[in-house]
Amino acid sequence: FPPAVFPLCCVVQNYSWGKVGLESEVAKLVASGDPLVQIQPDQPYAELWMGTHPRGDALIRDNRIPQKTLGQWIADNPACLGAKVKDTFQGHLPFLFKVLSVNIALSVQAHPNKELAAKLHAQFPEHYPDANHKPEMAIALTPFEGMCGFRPVEEIVSFLQSVPELRALIGEVAAEQLERSGSDDPRGVSAALRVCFTRLMKSEKKFFVDQLNMLVKRISQEAAEGKDTSGSNGDLLLRLHSQYPGDIGCFTIYFLNLVRLEPGEAMFLGANEPHAYLHGDCVEIMACSDNTVRAGLTPKFIDVLTLCEMLNYTPAPSSSKVFPAAQSQLDPHVYLYDPPVPDFTIMRIEIPASIKLYLISAMDSASILLVIQGTAVGTSTAAASEMSLHRGSVLFISANESISLHLSSPDGMLLFRACCLL
Repeated sequence: FPPAVFPLCCVVQNYSWGKVGLESEVAKLVASGDPLVQIQPDQPYAELWMGTHPRGDALIRDNRIPQKTLGQWIADNPACLGAKVKDTFQGHLPFLFKVLSVNIALSVQAHPNKELAAKLHAQFPEHYPDANHKPEMAIALTPFEGMCGFRPVEEIVSFLQSVPELRALIGEVAAEQLERSGSDDPRGVSAALRVCFTRLMKSEKKFFVDQLNMLVKRISQEAAEGKDTSGSNGDLLLRLHSQYPGDIGCFTIYFLNLVRLEPGEAMFLGANEPHAYLHGDCVEIMACSDNTVRAGLTPKFIDVLTLCEMLNYTPAPSSSKVFPAAQSQLDPHVYLYDPPVPDFTIMRIEIPASIKLYLISAMDSASILLVIQGTAVGTSTAAASEMSLHRGSVLFISANESISLHLSSPDGMLLFRACCLL
């Protein structure tokens, strides 16, 4: 039999928003995973892609396997996906697993549901390259900050009252409509929120740049005088404006929740949920798609009309955006992040130092295993030989195969395993 468990060499994306050199978790993982790699100290290391995406198909690190990439190997051995996964997802790995190291903000964006994705792809294939949805989930590796979902209305109203430049962009009529909307009428609230956000996003370029400059000048002066600018979300405003001067996205901080994740905490981004990652390192998993509707904090193509039409205008507190992990009933060392979509699940596996032998159990799905900390020797009846595992190692595990880990690190191990639990 050909090996069905093997190490991968994964593709790095050097997007400009990434952390630079060895400040980047991506760079650190790549450097520990392969000592021959030279990390350039002034180069951004933004994303590590673990999967079969055509722009970043992982290379197979095993010269006994004739296929060069994971995508080619799965195409030739589709049974490795597991019976259900293979049938449900037409012989393709249904997820892309990543590590992200974010230094400056990513664009304000949302991902379409399947129905909208099909429509956008048919109309504008150059901007929306496929017909799939793109739910995603991020799990913090270091303290992580992002914006996600609409804030509770009281918070937005409070900003409308303390940030006159914001109120000027939205207009008195729309602002009053939101102020008058009552919590007993959620549809009325959503409608008012939609009008306000759309007014903001569609405001005239010259007008919003003038208002933004006035706001930034006022906050900078207040901060210089030692005043508290939190009523205008001053710190974040100045930070985003320094990264994207004159960008409409700077005003979205008054509408979207700021979510702070500690290591191990997650956020799940379903269809039509507005979001933007701001800073930190995370593992991320998503359905296989490149469909992103953007509207600010980006030099890329922006599609304000589609974004404002599609968003989920349901206000909710930022605490509700933290997605909980459930400890596995079968194995107390496994924490499951199992979102309400079929495409992917992540397991966080924490093995304490007291355990010297640990079984990565078989499941009816192909999976990708990433080592964040610790060292072990892995053996499997499906592997060609024993595998040395350390920080930055990435393994592909075919469905129904297991791996025995012989641990050799004094401080245990931390692993993430991406899979599809149908």
